[in-house]
Amino acid sequence: MPGLKMRKAALASAAFLFAAALSGCAGQQAFGGSRAAVEAWALQRGFVPQTLRAGTFDLLALSRTGTGAGLTIYIEGDGAAWSSPYHPPSDPTPPQPLALALAAADTRADVVYLGRPCQYLESAALAACPTDYWLQRRFAPEVVAAYMAAIDRLEAVHRAHRVTLVGYSGGGVIAALLAQRRTDVEVLVTVAAPLALGEWVRGHGVSELAGSLDPAAAGTTVRATWAVHFVGERDKVVPPAVVERFVELKGGRLVRLADHDHDCCWARDWPGLLEDLR
Repeated sequence: MPGLKMRKAALASAAFLFAAALSGCAGQQAFGGSRAAVEAWALQRGFVPQTLRAGTFDLLALSRTGTGAGLTIYIEGDGAAWSSPYHPPSDPTPPQPLALALAAADTRADVVYLGRPCQYLESAALAACPTDYWLQRRFAPEVVAAYMAAIDRLEAVHRAHRVTLVGYSGGGVIAALLAQRRTDVEVLVTVAAPLALGEWVRGHGVSELAGSLDPAAAGTTVRATWAVHFVGERDKVVPPAVVERFVELKGGRLVRLADHDHDCCWARDWPGLLEDLR
C-alpha cells in the first residue's frame, strides 16, 4: 500500500524534524541528561525538586519559593533528539534543558520549572509512559489538562493568584494553549516556539501532528494581559514566519533577534531580555 507507506514516512519525518531540532540545548551551560544531574544543578541555584502528579503524568517540578506575590512557570521543550526520522529517542529527557537555564537566570522570587510528560522518569515509569506523548500527541488535550491541574496546585502552594508562563520551543506551544484557557495568566512569553503548527508543517512539507492541538487554529485568543514571542532570525527549525502567523491571528508582541537560532543564545542573553521585558 504505497499511500499508507508514504503517509507513515511523512509522519515520521514530521516527528523527526520537530523533536530532533526542538531538543533543548542550554547554550554554553553543560548540564542535564538525567534527573539526578538536573536536580543537583538546580539545588545549587535554590530550586527544590518534586514529582508533581498531574492527570496521568508525573512531571518534574523544580521550585524556588519566595514572596508569593506572583508565580513564574517555565515549561521545557520537547527533549532528546531523534537519531534518524525512523528512530525516536527511547527517553525524551533533554540532554541540556534550556528552559531550566532560563528559569535559573530569572531572579524573581517564585519561579518553577516544569518538565514535559515522560521526561526525567525512572526506567519502569518510562516504559509505562506511551511514546505518543513525545511524538504526535505531545500537545494533546489531556496533556494540556495535566498542565492546567499542575498550575492550580502550584498556585495554591505558592499562594499566588496570577501567573507568568514562559515556554521554550514545544513548551511554548503548551504555554500558549494554557493562556488560551486560563484567566489568571498575566504574562505569556514564548521562545523559539512553533505556535502555528499548521504553518510549521506546511513550511517543512510534512504531515500534521495527529492528536495535538494547534494554538493558531484555536477558536479563542490568548487571555494574558501581555504576550511576547521571541524568535531567532537564524532559526531554521521554527522560522520567524511561523511565529509571525500566530501573532497575526492571535495578537501579542513579536521580538526578532538577528543573531539567535533555535538554541543559541537564549540562555546567555536571558537576563538582558528579561530586563527589557520589565
